[in-house]
Amino acid sequence: MSLEKILSIGGKPGLYQLLTQTRSGFVAESLLDNKRITISAHSNVSVLSEIAIYTLEEEIPLGEVFQKILVKEKGGKTAIGHKEDKIKLEEYFFEVLPNYDEDRVYPSDIKKVIQWYNILHENGITEFIKDTDSEDSTEEE
Repeated sequence: MSLEKILSIGGKPGLYQLLTQTRSGFVAESLLDNKRITISAHSNVSVLSEIAIYTLEEEIPLGEVFQKILVKEKGGKTAIGHKEDKIKLEEYFFEVLPNYDEDRVYPSDIKKVIQWYNILHENGITEFIKDTDSEDSTEEE
């Protein structure tokens, strides 16, 4: 499963998997407790594949940040929990993404990224970026 079907819903903890659309919104399933909920179209919903993290040069898609965490942790969960001190979280994030923009990426954002990564990892979702190498090679031919 890719990040295109994973949602963050404002006011609700954790992450959700998009199951289906309805006339007035959609049905999603919590990755924390597998409960299904109906979300109206007026709710504040973010698709993880559309979120990016500010760096000093550009914005990096969240999937690429997750991939960097996956490489750093050698495929395991993060060595740090999202409830650690602000300084520890910032040090960890600096190791993952050394050029992140400290003025626009807040400690609360770092907490969310680490928490979301761990939730996805616990649910066996580790395909964070699409494999574009095969697409590029076919376009060149």
